Amino acid sequence: MLFFWKLYLKLSGWKALNNFPHHLKKAIIIVAPHTYWKDFLIGIAFRSVLKIKHGKFLGKEELFKGPFGLLFRWLGGTPVNRFSKHGVVDQVVDKFFAADNLYIALSPEGTRKKVERLRTGFYNIAKKANVPIIMVGFDYSKKELSIAEPFYASGDEVADFRKIIEFFAPIKGYYPEKGLAHLLENYQYSSI
Repeated sequence: MLFFWKLYLKLSGWKALNNFPHHLKKAIIIVAPHTYWKDFLIGIAFRSVLKIKHGKFLGKEELFKGPFGLLFRWLGGTPVNRFSKHGVVDQVVDKFFAADNLYIALSPEGTRKKVERLRTGFYNIAKKANVPIIMVGFDYSKKELSIAEPFYASGDEVADFRKIIEFFAPIKGYYPEKGLAHLLENYQYSSI
């Protein structure tokens, strides 16, 4: 599969600007801006090319039932029950506590639509599981993947979210108008 994904990225014109911090055994990876369905394919391709062995993505539990369940697991999906009394944040924290090595990737927007605030679920997971956050940007205008230096949630959500927005604001998604640049002036965040 590595050859296939390398070829896919090469033919698509994508390149990674930075190395992945493999010295970390666990982390939340936030990928943005998430504006197009192909973000998923590009993410799967880079996970393989950058050799992120323990990289997973979250999916609603229903996706893992039936014939497609094996496919989603093979692609690196890990199920969460959105309706459980044990909330999504706590379910993911439990996954971190149970694993020796684990990276979970998700979109801080929680959707491909333009948002007025980022979700805070990833931040709460990082705090509760005491894992760093790695910011990864997909810039379609340059066909570049950029990886920021990992950081731990400081507890000062305003400062941390400002840092996150400043990293992602200049990055152009497939649909640039759905990006995060507009959040620089007046940003907000909400719970997962």
